[in-house]
Amino acid sequence: MDKEYFRNRVSVRNYEKRHIPESLLDNILERAMRAPTCGNMQLYSVVITRDPERLRRLAKEHFNQPAASGADVILTICADFNRFSEWCEASDAKPGYNNFHSFIMALTDAVIYSQQIVTIAEMEGLGTCYLGTVNYNARQISELLELPDLVVPVASISLGYPASSPAPCERLPLEAIKHNETYRKDSREQILNLFKSKDDFPDNRKFVEENGKKSLAQVFTDIRYPESVNTTVSESFISLLKDKGFLK
Repeated sequence: MDKEYFRNRVSVRNYEKRHIPESLLDNILERAMRAPTCGNMQLYSVVITRDPERLRRLAKEHFNQPAASGADVILTICADFNRFSEWCEASDAKPGYNNFHSFIMALTDAVIYSQQIVTIAEMEGLGTCYLGTVNYNARQISELLELPDLVVPVASISLGYPASSPAPCERLPLEAIKHNETYRKDSREQILNLFKSKDDFPDNRKFVEENGKKSLAQVFTDIRYPESVNTTVSESFISLLKDKGFLK
């Protein structure tokens, strides 16, 4: 195992026109199933999209970003309590998993499984990219993939052979996220210092200039993740959770 893998890993958004063998994909998905899981219930499912027409339709729900439209495969990982509940009922056990706590358990399982897929796939020479748009269009994706009750899409990963090798992006220093024993309350000045590496990163300075903003923080609050969009997406996702049976 490459000891520098985790320090140097990057998301890949441009792929070669080259197919991933089904045997390799199955091998990755199966090995990833050794990931930790709540109560060993494995509360996740993965929908594989690689048919060209279905890929085109799915990429549209991901705003046709290059990582989606140019991928050989898109994996949609779902929080899934449907399978487990069906097993319970078939075994004369009464399931009680139509609640928010159960969704959180399934969400956690699905996210851990997703990251295991990413790590194994990249170690096999593939490029991967999380598609955060799965949250924006969760309902449309759910309908496209014909997901039943108690199954909600929570992560999407594009896969392909890398067409380029992007440079690693910046990260906060360890001291920003590390808290000993109790949560450390930093001053505003300390917070600004912790984010200095992000503020000074050349690509980020370019974002600020291109968007006519005063700071990188304004790019996030006004352009990338404004309150109005966050509120709309939240309401849509909560509505989907209700329709899927996780909320009443």
